[in-house]
Amino acid sequence: MSGWVRIAGLGPGADGMVTPEVSGALNAATDVVGYTPYVARVCPRPGLSLHPSDNRAELDRARHALRMAAEGRRVVVVSSGDPGVFAMAAALFEALETGPKPWRDLDIRVLPGITAMLAAAARAGAPLGHDFCTINLSDNLKPQALIEKRLRLAAEGDFAIALYNPRSQARPEGFARALDILRETCGDDRPVIFARNVSHPDETIRVVPLSEAKAEMADMRTVVLIGSAQTRIIPHRAGPIVYTPRSAPV
Repeated sequence: MSGWVRIAGLGPGADGMVTPEVSGALNAATDVVGYTPYVARVCPRPGLSLHPSDNRAELDRARHALRMAAEGRRVVVVSSGDPGVFAMAAALFEALETGPKPWRDLDIRVLPGITAMLAAAARAGAPLGHDFCTINLSDNLKPQALIEKRLRLAAEGDFAIALYNPRSQARPEGFARALDILRETCGDDRPVIFARNVSHPDETIRVVPLSEAKAEMADMRTVVLIGSAQTRIIPHRAGPIVYTPRSAPV
């Protein structure tokens, strides 16, 4: 088949955080598929068709991309951040696994991007400098009980934790419950980083102890990073530097 699919990460927002590999795929594409705000980040040009869709249409979007590629088109499926982190890569492979067998002959590649988690960590210092885990607090695709179980186990394991999709208008209570679980397990002193709109002009980075963290400090544009017991804060004229040492005590 002459068509292909590239599942590409556009990074957290700034043009400078889009990798050259992703830019090259977009320049070669005949079609771009993705959630409406992400497709809007792609510059229109002659010969390029843009296919925006709703946020909850991941499988339909993936099937559409695979069908177009099977017809010989060069398709880029865009996500923010990295496409393999709570994004379109898994959705496309789910569609591939259950779809027509000829789709498996397509040239399909995942092009990594800079995640909001990594961009936020870089802005704050190196809070993910040792072992860490990432948890999506959205209950759209998994039960709340599983979210709470994973939070407890991550805290008990003394991981630094990155939280995606912490709080939305539809579920304002979920992040408050997450903070309660973390305080019950970790105590009150862990540094918490609220990183909102990282790499955008209105970026904000706020560092508070877990005891002062409140649910209303986050929304769906915020990534929340919680340090481990080893995480340190260095005062600095430009703002606190948060880092987790590379080693853990015996």
